Amino acid sequence: MAVMQPNMNCEILLNITPTETRVGIVENGMLQEVYIERSKRLGIVGNIYKGKVVRVLPGMQAAFVDVGLERAAFIHAADIQGPALDSEYARRNPDAISSLVYEGQSLIVQVTKDPIGSKGARLTTHLSIPSRFLVFMPHTEHVGISQRIEDETERERLRALVQTCMEKEGLATGCGFILRTAAEGAGEEEILADTNYLKRLWAVLKQRTETVEAPGLIYEELPLQLRTLRDFVRPDTNKVLIDSRESFVKAQQFAQQYVPQLFERLEYYPGERPIFDLYSVEDEIQKALGRKVQLKSGGYLIIDQTEAMTTVDVNTGAFVGHRNLEETIFKTNLEAATVIGRQLRLRNLGGIIILDFIDMTDPEHQRQVLRMLEKVLEKDHAKTKISTVSELGLVEMTRKRTRESLGQMLCEPCPHCTGRGRVKTAETVCYEIFREILREARAYNTDTYMVLASQSVIDLLLDEESASLADLENFIGKTIRLQVEPMYSQEQFDVILQ
Repeated sequence: MAVMQPNMNCEILLNITPTETRVGIVENGMLQEVYIERSKRLGIVGNIYKGKVVRVLPGMQAAFVDVGLERAAFIHAADIQGPALDSEYARRNPDAISSLVYEGQSLIVQVTKDPIGSKGARLTTHLSIPSRFLVFMPHTEHVGISQRIEDETERERLRALVQTCMEKEGLATGCGFILRTAAEGAGEEEILADTNYLKRLWAVLKQRTETVEAPGLIYEELPLQLRTLRDFVRPDTNKVLIDSRESFVKAQQFAQQYVPQLFERLEYYPGERPIFDLYSVEDEIQKALGRKVQLKSGGYLIIDQTEAMTTVDVNTGAFVGHRNLEETIFKTNLEAATVIGRQLRLRNLGGIIILDFIDMTDPEHQRQVLRMLEKVLEKDHAKTKISTVSELGLVEMTRKRTRESLGQMLCEPCPHCTGRGRVKTAETVCYEIFREILREARAYNTDTYMVLASQSVIDLLLDEESASLADLENFIGKTIRLQVEPMYSQEQFDVILQ
């Protein structure tokens, strides 16, 4: 999880209705992250299932597993843990998918990525169960510490502390823990309480793995509002505002049991004005759905999300600077780096991201822009990796993707352009109509053709293209009539024989 700066003013807003839960994380009065979970389509990352292998794909070193979802989930050989199948082939090919699983096999798996677009959920058999300070790994004998805890003395203290707690709970071998960022500064009592809770929870889940039939759910991750309290509240979070009385009571009960230090910072918001309007969150969400992001200097970003990657283009726009071109470019890129970091979090963009900063000739300017980007992304809870500036002047980076982006969650492909982002011009459609009439005239014998099209296309046919339409009528020797169809998009038309 992200480590927030000591002087940061952080507030968390929870807007809860029967149909959806929305969480806004506001830092210094500016919205930084949004999480949305709808009752009809709950997120399943973290859920543990007993699945059944339905198909093994040796060519992809992967398998499809039925866990009871609409689409079969996907698991790669690298994400499968445990003893190989007892066969001669397995002994000769220990890393092959066919040596690890077979069709019809029951498998205990955990979801690491929600279904996104046409892709099914991504699975692993490396199970992990989180609590406030720890992540329990029942099958991995390892003690790890969040990389965001940088102080070496604190890391050693925490490592010794968790090993002591594991011995007290009888968990010295066969399992492991990862200390989360929230564990920084935690005492033995808090770590021991988490260790005991996770031990008891795993005992229950282990029993369920033996009784549940595949495909079936073994462990369900907490709902968004409670995950927020567990994962996103930091010591310097000023308050958590909740606009639902029922959810506020549940949050208090959860805080008392698991995060007692948070209890006093929970506040019920009964105001008539919607809670997301308090910090212009609704406006920020609408802006985050657009391609263009305006910079204060007058420059702007263009953000395009595609199936393969996300691209961010930086432009100086109206910013002309005061000194020279190189200085203007440097200042624009510095501001862009700051805004890009926020936009990645706000839009929840993941996978491969290509940043096209304005070309800089000074290596020192390149280094400072990259450092600024790294500094901004330190606050990001998602794992990121940034490359240096390439020969083409591009910065390549990755950001771990586990859930749909904001745009994928709230939007769908345009029915008119089917996701292209463009529609054919009225002129293009007119010429398509002419070609269709010619095809019909050669194939069928009729007296009249009726053209049904949108208002803009019919207007063009009656105005600028009227001479071309008359020439076509003379050429085929038939009458062409026009009729506006209000329900048609600009690209739609029909040619009817009469």
